[in-house]
Amino acid sequence: MSFKSGLKKFFGVKTEEEIRQPKTTKEKTREFFESLLFAGIAAFFIITFIVQNTRIPTGSMEDTILVGDFVLVNKFIYGAGSPKYLPFTQIEIPHFRLPALRDPHRKDIVVFEFPGMRDQVKADELGVNYVKRCIGVPGDTIQVINKVVYVNHKQFWIPPHIKYLDAFAKPKEMIEPRIFPKGMPWNEDNYGPLIVPKKGYTIPLNTNNVEQWAITIDREYGRKVVAVQDNVVTIEGKPVSSYTFKKYYYFMMGDNRDDSLDSRFWGFVPRDNVEGEAFITLFSWDRDIPFTDFFRLIGSIRPERVVKLLH
Repeated sequence: MSFKSGLKKFFGVKTEEEIRQPKTTKEKTREFFESLLFAGIAAFFIITFIVQNTRIPTGSMEDTILVGDFVLVNKFIYGAGSPKYLPFTQIEIPHFRLPALRDPHRKDIVVFEFPGMRDQVKADELGVNYVKRCIGVPGDTIQVINKVVYVNHKQFWIPPHIKYLDAFAKPKEMIEPRIFPKGMPWNEDNYGPLIVPKKGYTIPLNTNNVEQWAITIDREYGRKVVAVQDNVVTIEGKPVSSYTFKKYYYFMMGDNRDDSLDSRFWGFVPRDNVEGEAFITLFSWDRDIPFTDFFRLIGSIRPERVVKLLH
């Protein structure tokens, strides 16, 4: 055997004689499973780090995104991460994140892991993704006055397909008990002002404002750490008079403003919960039609939403 042919054999490169020889059933079977394995690895890499398809189950982003839309998510732009949980479980595993091209901007349609309801340190079901519009970035001041959103005391850009189910705003005096933060005298139509925390931002912490910030601080620790003992605020049992945030946060709202469970009700989205940017609708149909009614399901496809850019 020549040196050249020996190198080819070592690196798995077939000679012309081997290519001409008919393949055995065993070789064909092995090559088939090797191809499947390669395709599976490639698909896993693409879905994990580059782009992923997600189905929209709720109408909180109508009419920008409709129920039944299949949306492609750019995971690379914000820095894609490896899986946080074992497949088909809620068991957390060590993970990493690739460098981001950029952070989320205001107006972006962002896919993120739901942080949990207002008074929850963690969501009941981990790994559930939401799709909302980024309204506020770290350090912004958010306010809603009679349904109109203001960011840093200036009226926010109006999404082209924004939707309101109720033409009239709830009066300021009508307090919504579900509103975030807990105890604030606001409702979803007259909200704030509220500052979106950022890493390094220090707030005074006392018995007057502890309810406003407790759950966000608890989420940074991953457990309940804030308490009031003898009229003194404590974190992990130690008295404190201030707190410095460890993470960057975002404020998210749905374009369907009157039918969106968003940051107004459950709070801020930490940067490490951000998964990607929804950028295009691949196709869309009526998800309420069962697959057994195949022809009616196919007939419900919305051609105007096939390969439609989102903005």
